[in-house]
Amino acid sequence: MESSNTPNLWSGIELTWENILARTFYGTDIYSHILQTYYPHDFLMHVKGDDCGWVRNPWDWSRPSLHIEIRKMDPKAKLPPRMAVHHDESRHVPDGNVIDFARMHWKLEGAELLMAVNEALNLNLGIDIRTGEYHIPSSGRETIFSYFKAPIGNLYPSKNISLKDAYRYLTGPWGRAATERLRNIEDPSQRRAFKSANFDYITPSGTFTVRGKNYLVQHSGLLCIDFDHVEDVEALFRKLLEDEYFETQLLFRSPSGQGLKWIIPIDLVKATHEDYFDSVAAYCEKTYGIAPDRQCRDVGRACFLPYDPNAYLNEERRMQP
Repeated sequence: MESSNTPNLWSGIELTWENILARTFYGTDIYSHILQTYYPHDFLMHVKGDDCGWVRNPWDWSRPSLHIEIRKMDPKAKLPPRMAVHHDESRHVPDGNVIDFARMHWKLEGAELLMAVNEALNLNLGIDIRTGEYHIPSSGRETIFSYFKAPIGNLYPSKNISLKDAYRYLTGPWGRAATERLRNIEDPSQRRAFKSANFDYITPSGTFTVRGKNYLVQHSGLLCIDFDHVEDVEALFRKLLEDEYFETQLLFRSPSGQGLKWIIPIDLVKATHEDYFDSVAAYCEKTYGIAPDRQCRDVGRACFLPYDPNAYLNEERRMQP
């Protein structure tokens, strides 16, 4: 056992996004590194104040349609106070920040993404000199998926969000007016049209460049089970929270108030997304006597975000990618 006087031989700076951004000028160096992999001999990004200008976009035939800037972030978003963000005028790449851009490039999450950035840019953060192992706080790991603005015909995500972000939306004011109005519409066809036009939505099973299974960037390790036309919504809500096989991550009432959205973790090492859905659907039908919506078998299936002040978020067991 080491003496308490043994000096700490790791780098002393933890491998976190805050420290990475501090070493990469708010993340602009990460954008440069990634874009230089496409243009190794002639890529330049000119930083003037907080504006990094328009740069060549590999996803838009190399047109200068990608804009990068440094922006002050919302303190409620649990992000560093300032970081580089991007906007793609061609909409091939979802608007987001440098972390989103890094996820898209390396196709990694959590600790693996932190290590990939650290190594690619030779930052040497959080490494124990004796063992070569990393010191990575668990807070650096979070499950994310894509968020889309209404209407449902909009196939391009606005950003990636976490379970906690989705919970804040559900319990906050953003969907309240639309939810209350929808529940006062009696005609079924008018309800469907109103819902499609007025509700923001997420793709709980992953991040996408465009909504659709062929444009999946990274699976979230989550499966959304959609129960429609439930006879006793509150009774089923309580039963799902007490389910002995699946640990609820997020549970909320549907826009109509007559259904539930049940988000649970799955292990893609053991089975595919589709196989998991088939098994869980059969289990729900046998256990609860109700069959989930089969369209949720699609990994890119949209899930509307209504107002539900009594939604449930599992904060005790946050999923780690």
